[in-house]
Amino acid sequence: MKLRHLVISALFLLCALPSAAQYRDDQFKRDAFTQTYADTTEKATTDTSALFSFKEFFGGLAGKNKASLKTLTIGSAVFIGSNQIYNRQYWKLPIVYGGIGAGIYGGIHFNQMYNKTEDSKYKTYSVLSFVGAGLFYWGSLMDGAIMFKSERKPDPAKSTVFSMLLPGLGQIYNGEAWKVPIYWGLMAGSIHFWVDNERQYQRWKWIHNLATTSETLVTEKPPWSGENAKYYRDVYRRYRDYAILFTAVAYVLQIIDANVFAYMQDFDVSDDISMRIEPAVLPLNYASHFTVPSSPAVGMRIGIKF
Repeated sequence: MKLRHLVISALFLLCALPSAAQYRDDQFKRDAFTQTYADTTEKATTDTSALFSFKEFFGGLAGKNKASLKTLTIGSAVFIGSNQIYNRQYWKLPIVYGGIGAGIYGGIHFNQMYNKTEDSKYKTYSVLSFVGAGLFYWGSLMDGAIMFKSERKPDPAKSTVFSMLLPGLGQIYNGEAWKVPIYWGLMAGSIHFWVDNERQYQRWKWIHNLATTSETLVTEKPPWSGENAKYYRDVYRRYRDYAILFTAVAYVLQIIDANVFAYMQDFDVSDDISMRIEPAVLPLNYASHFTVPSSPAVGMRIGIKF
């Protein structure tokens, strides 16, 4: 009789202990993610802002709220002059619109003159006019970033916009001008190989077309066969594409560098960042690993604030 009771008790304990252990582990996980071991006065905040908000943008233009530089820059790229409206510098609008309008008008006018006369000087004037319109457009965005008032120095948003509009300017704004020759060297070298391989690609493309043409008007054939010309054409095209990719990577890299190091400028590395050791009471149900305790246990808790 006693043996049967012992067997039943043993079976009950074998079934109860895993359940208690599982409950203890679940409770430990819940407590571990709800307790704060560093600063109990700080609350985590989540940035749920979208890439662009029409409400924030138009509300800022109307003076109802403060808009971020990110929103203003994206909005001003479409609604030209919005930066100047936000900064209440209306006197700049005629300059921006007048410069862009005059450049576009001149570009179209001189291009029509070139089509009529085929004089190369009109083609040059047309290109310069369009470039001038682009500079006024670029200047309106740069002016908005410069005049944007920010309490943070340096402001990561300003640093990012500066690097987007003029590579290397974000590094200068962050006080890291020594990085400018590195990124400019990377981009200049990539652009050099881009242009050189593009020229070679166009040359071998022309040779390939000449070697494989069936027109009877072509009396002289190049000394290279169509297969050789095709090989060199594809090689230089591949090198050109690599150069374009390297140029884009260098441009994006300097934007990321400006943004990250602007954020890191005020990173706290003082002696206040330290480890805190304090007594703690381990609640019931996970004070012991092998047995179900009947009372809480006392231990030490370590918190690191960083």
